[in-house]
Amino acid sequence: MNPDIAALVLTVKLAGLTTLILMVVGTPIAWWLAGSRSRLKNVVGAVVTLPLVLPPAVLGFYLLVLMGPQGPVGVLTQFLGIGLLPFTFAGLVVASVIYSMPFVVQPLQQAFVAVGNAPMEAAATLRASTLDSFFSVALPLARSGFITAGVLGFAHTVGEFGVVLMMGGNIPGKTQVLSMAIYNHVEASEYTNAHWLAGGMLGFSFLVLLLLYSRGWNRQS
Repeated sequence: MNPDIAALVLTVKLAGLTTLILMVVGTPIAWWLAGSRSRLKNVVGAVVTLPLVLPPAVLGFYLLVLMGPQGPVGVLTQFLGIGLLPFTFAGLVVASVIYSMPFVVQPLQQAFVAVGNAPMEAAATLRASTLDSFFSVALPLARSGFITAGVLGFAHTVGEFGVVLMMGGNIPGKTQVLSMAIYNHVEASEYTNAHWLAGGMLGFSFLVLLLLYSRGWNRQS
């Protein structure tokens, strides 16, 4: 397979799987952040948002340390027979989930805040359980937030560079994603190939933003 096509396939696979995991993991976190009055709320919110301000190379470095042979996560994965995660696709997924977390959790949290307590209280008066109210009332009302979260999570994962470089290296067919393929072309002075890939990512990013703004990114409907 052409290396650029392989990088494209791997990137789409990584972004799709990362977004799916984030939607599953991020939904309860966002729901808790939207309604909790716990003192830990600010701490959890800061941890979730940290990748927004932390340099990707720093995040990637500490993930590499944690998942390396001597790191606590690395020791655990080796004990479980999984092996080491750095420089594998699984390691890329873990790093991408952590790095893209705020791009999914924050839109979901805003959507749940916009839903408010009134619909849930109304469902409770009809003897609906908390779980039933969540799935039948809160989730449908927060639909636009889920669309925004899914699009942002996918797009952000597609554009990753620093984190995937630290955690996955640049192994063709295994951990080489589009951003790394562009970097390789530039290093080799293959500017035509770099233009094709970079232009495609530019167009994709523009379409993502156009979609979000056309749906009213800054308002919940």
